[in-house]
Amino acid sequence: MDGFRLLDVAANGLTFRAAVAGEGPPLLLLHGHPQTHVTWRKIAPALARDFTVVAADLRGYGDSAKPAGGPDHIAYSKREMAKDQVALMARLGHPRFALVGHDRGARVAHRMALDHAPAVTRLCVMDIAPTATMYARTDKAFATRYFWWFFLIQPHPLPEQLIGADPDYFLRHHLNGQSKTPGATEPEAYGEYLRCYLDPATRHAICEDYRAAAGIDLVHDAADAQARITAPLLALWGARGVVGELYDVLDTWREKATDVSGHALDCGHLLQEERPQETLAALQAFLRA
Repeated sequence: MDGFRLLDVAANGLTFRAAVAGEGPPLLLLHGHPQTHVTWRKIAPALARDFTVVAADLRGYGDSAKPAGGPDHIAYSKREMAKDQVALMARLGHPRFALVGHDRGARVAHRMALDHAPAVTRLCVMDIAPTATMYARTDKAFATRYFWWFFLIQPHPLPEQLIGADPDYFLRHHLNGQSKTPGATEPEAYGEYLRCYLDPATRHAICEDYRAAAGIDLVHDAADAQARITAPLLALWGARGVVGELYDVLDTWREKATDVSGHALDCGHLLQEERPQETLAALQAFLRA
């Protein structure tokens, strides 16, 4: 990303890739599947004019560490993934920070705002409803359109083996299905996502992430079902995406947080790639408040 330096940061017993730039209040950006920190390329340079921006690769993704999943896929629980990023920010000198997460990164952010509330000053979740809510309300429409939620959780090595037969096809089909804006993911960015997706360790870690979401993450969610996020929460979503079409997004987050605002953008799932200027404007207004 223009103006960013790449760092490999030791945190929580692992090493994480992060792109860092800017001065001002710290801001952590967390990507989703199947992207890396590169998904923020269109908006991060502008955010770095006002903030110290850290765009990190989640464990298992990009050039970050890919540990074994362990019993119940615990290593890819959102609890562990949240610990990673809190430790990473602390190593960079930021014990408190604003947080923006998209897709899987937003699920990590949700858990972080519960487990590490003093660290999170403001939180934006992009194009998700809470994991437990989405599983609890699963119907044919959701299962058909988000089929990978049920494919990737199948026991190893079934999904890994099938995706490994043609990773380029699976990745391209996945991104094209999520985006409603042709060309939003330009060839150079797609090439970077594919570079990472061609690594069998990455594909296995991604499956472990989803397996954890369908198992141990739901256990953690049930244990603190009454807990509420107290940091101001902004929800953004694509009006033409699955989440926007199937859920009242603000209502789902008002069940989980005490201070919720947000709105839809005219796009699919990849807000920061499909509608970067509108996404940037919404984030700047929220983060400067």
